[in-house]
Amino acid sequence: MFHRLQTPRSGHSFFLFGPRGTGKSTLLHSLAFLRHAPTIDLLNTDEEDRFLRRPMELEKWAQTLASTVSWIVIDEVQKAPRLLDIVHRLIETTPLHFALTGSSPRKLKRGASNLLAGRALVHHLHPLTHRELGPQFDLDACLHWGSLPKVVQMDETDVKASFLRSYALTYLKEEIAAEQAVRRLDPFRNFIEVAAQSNGQVLNFTRIAEDVGVDVKTAQSYFGVLEDTLLGFYLPAHHRSVRKQQSTHPKFFFFDTGVKRALDRTLTQALLPQTFGFGAAFEHFAILEMKRLNDYFSKDFRFSYLRTKEGAEIDLIVDRPGAPPALIEIKSTENVTERDVKTLSHFAPDFPKADFYCFSRDSHPKKIGRVWCLPWLDGIRRLGL
Repeated sequence: MFHRLQTPRSGHSFFLFGPRGTGKSTLLHSLAFLRHAPTIDLLNTDEEDRFLRRPMELEKWAQTLASTVSWIVIDEVQKAPRLLDIVHRLIETTPLHFALTGSSPRKLKRGASNLLAGRALVHHLHPLTHRELGPQFDLDACLHWGSLPKVVQMDETDVKASFLRSYALTYLKEEIAAEQAVRRLDPFRNFIEVAAQSNGQVLNFTRIAEDVGVDVKTAQSYFGVLEDTLLGFYLPAHHRSVRKQQSTHPKFFFFDTGVKRALDRTLTQALLPQTFGFGAAFEHFAILEMKRLNDYFSKDFRFSYLRTKEGAEIDLIVDRPGAPPALIEIKSTENVTERDVKTLSHFAPDFPKADFYCFSRDSHPKKIGRVWCLPWLDGIRRLGL
């Protein structure tokens, strides 16, 4: 059992959103106030069929429980979104509270539901962070296999690979095909592999559409499906002018390094230090860690990247409420030199009040000009996470 940083409290109904396999149900069952709560599991096809056909049964059932329990759990509520109207009414008219999990808020966002109009808090659960892993944390393993709880607990590499490949297929079958999120599954299947190969790169929607064999709007909508079903997120281009022509296209990152490698079929390829693949995986990992911790600690940081038309690029810009913006270069090197911070120095005149950082695997902190060069763990803490 891992100690999770996301810890919903007992005073208010809540949603817990997260991709499949991040441990949502395990987390809820570990909470003392939910340990004996009755549960509706909509991954059970009989349960799903029952409440899809007769959503009012929830109200009748809940009212018989209202005098004996205070909480009800509904797993994967997006599979029967009409239940939220019933939940809304029960929250208003009874002392019941609800814990609602979902791995795909797409239907809830785009349907009639308004996420209970603020009557339920919204939490997110991600794969395990280095803090949650504690002594079990292994950077190389996280880069190669990701940090889904089940994967972390597996010892054999072939079992990990099989699980991650199965995870990718399950996503296509249950999250995309079952929800009819796209009209045709074959081009979307091809798209996912191309999108995984484009992980962390500035998106060229026209080129991706050509590679997949669809039009540009369809390619853009496919990325929207990935985002809606929590498989990844956009990293937008920095929106403020820095007196240089800037890229305006976003980047896209998958939610887990191992799932990304399963989707682009690179699980069998070794990640070796001082290679492009290792550097890209380390950057992906570091950005995921900061995003996850930002969610857990409710920092309200905003993340973006900056790239000029000439190719000068800052990996991450973090806008922090009440603090200077932080410009961050992420390097997988074990020995940071002036060459590694050259780009940061290039942008220094455009950000006179910013903090400049280089996060790396170098174990020796140093300062080069305005740039604090820190071991990545120390850098994340210095950032406020």
